[in-house]
Amino acid sequence: MANIQFHPGGIALEVRSLRVTLGETQVLRGVDLHVPRGQVVALIGPNGSGKTTLLRCLLGLQKADTGEVRVLGQRVGPAVLKRVGYVPQRLSLDRSFVLSVREFLSLRLSATRHWFWQSRRRTDELLRAALPDLRLEPLMDRPVAGLSGGQLQRVLIAFSLLGSPEVLLLDEPTAGVDTPGEKSFYELITQIHRQRNLTVVLVSHDLSMVYRHAARVYALNGVICCEGTPEEVMNADSLREAYGIHVTPYHHDHGPGHHHVAAHP
Repeated sequence: MANIQFHPGGIALEVRSLRVTLGETQVLRGVDLHVPRGQVVALIGPNGSGKTTLLRCLLGLQKADTGEVRVLGQRVGPAVLKRVGYVPQRLSLDRSFVLSVREFLSLRLSATRHWFWQSRRRTDELLRAALPDLRLEPLMDRPVAGLSGGQLQRVLIAFSLLGSPEVLLLDEPTAGVDTPGEKSFYELITQIHRQRNLTVVLVSHDLSMVYRHAARVYALNGVICCEGTPEEVMNADSLREAYGIHVTPYHHDHGPGHHHVAAHP
């Protein structure tokens, strides 16, 4: 699309007039999105609203009908995608997938890629140095295919962080994770964001966690219906516009820093 002007370096992700048709359905109908560098932002919306499709466009996995995407100021391509980490909604592994967590992670780091020639101690030292904030030591000998949902998501985050990304995209990363594991997961993302100064884009249906951990929220339903701080977006009018039904948000305060937000039809 001609004459699209993009912002300078303060924007990590920028989408202009993005339209995507899948089959006979126009999933994205002119999306405009600007994600500032260094923030944790959430993308919310009902099923089928185009959240995963938008992430796929940011990753160069989905061709757009019209519009443009810039990641870290560049058109999407192999060079800039090396600076982006991605954790999918879920990863189904056959039980015959025999790699341990140590072996799986070693494939990602150049210093450990030939792990079969190194001692376990040396491999663990290198991985621990690259991932000081993940506390993966208890899992190193476990087969990846045998991990729980929460454990697998932690390992997938570790795998993405070994590429030293500047942007981390997470597509409903707590799907299939129990409630205590979900809370721990979001706390881990917040910790990683602070320590590494990442830009994090989080797709989530859990409005309570979004309210607590996101600096900015984008509500998507084919287009960006509304955007702003969690307080600005998570109100009845904004949620009704995004979800297409009458919803009543409620906030329940469990003490400082512990809010519960949900949408009720």
